Amino acid sequence: MGPQLRKLTPEYNIKPFDCDDSDLNGFLLESDYSVPNARQHAVELLAVTYLIEDIRAGETIAYFSLLNDKIDREITDKKAWNRFSREIPNIKRRRSYPAVKVGRLAVSKKYQGQKWGKLIISFLKQLFTHNNRTGCRYITVDALCSTQSFYESCDFKVLVTPVKDDETVLMYYDLKQFVSQQ
Repeated sequence: MGPQLRKLTPEYNIKPFDCDDSDLNGFLLESDYSVPNARQHAVELLAVTYLIEDIRAGETIAYFSLLNDKIDREITDKKAWNRFSREIPNIKRRRSYPAVKVGRLAVSKKYQGQKWGKLIISFLKQLFTHNNRTGCRYITVDALCSTQSFYESCDFKVLVTPVKDDETVLMYYDLKQFVSQQ
């Protein structure tokens, strides 16, 4: 039996996981509802977390959390917005566009370097273009600056250039690009 994808429920017993990042580990493993975590986000309908598990080894390979988002004109400078919106036909241009946000994505240190992160991003591109239940043009992520190159390797683009001392960079992927590659 290969890896399995499982939606996290508040009562599910998570298999061991360590990605070498205390914030990402804590978000998944914490069960105290006074601390922001995956279970709390599920109960409050704020985000849905999915686990990829190695059932034989009894381990969590990776996890990712998804939530609704939008790309809004107000968050970008005029030049960036104009460049971004050129991809939308004039008749369909709006002040914001629907997106799904990758809230968290982490791979266990044991499985890092085995392309699990890229597999997850590819899965999301497929999911939100072929089996989508709502309108969703983009995937967004507030990528840690240290992970920007990973997302760029998955064809994400910077939407808002970070300034000094920013820990994250807002990036997006246009799902229309994925559809046209099929």
